[in-house]
Amino acid sequence: MAEEKSDPRPSMISADELRKRALELQLVEMQRDEKIRAREAEKHAEFIDDFFRKHIGDKERDMIRRVVMKAVADGKVEALVYSFPSDFCSDGGRAINSQRSDWPSTLQGKAKELYDLFEEVARPQGYGLTAAVINFPGGMPGDIGFFLNWEAPVA
Repeated sequence: MAEEKSDPRPSMISADELRKRALELQLVEMQRDEKIRAREAEKHAEFIDDFFRKHIGDKERDMIRRVVMKAVADGKVEALVYSFPSDFCSDGGRAINSQRSDWPSTLQGKAKELYDLFEEVARPQGYGLTAAVINFPGGMPGDIGFFLNWEAPVA
């Protein structure tokens, strides 16, 4: 039998094959990125639905209690107890950013419910509540934070 002679040169993948593999990899990456974007959009939609259609539940109240108790243990007299996008305010957070006295009227959804709960339960117990813009992405108001405080009033 005749033996086949092997080519001493290493085989090379053609440039067309490399381009094809690169395109396939790009396609896989694009599909993965699209799945991630779809999951993020779904989570965002669920968050919006929860914020505007559901009520403050026991889980959220317990979380606020834990945050407050941690702040007390750390010797603080204030704690960030809730945050939400400024877009969820009827004015995009402008009244809060400007520290206007009518800022509570711009609240919607769970933020309004939490504020109303504060007025009903916490304020009579001597607590204070401050709302502030806590970040400014691109120079615009981002998230709003509710800060619960229990500092003794200055006489």
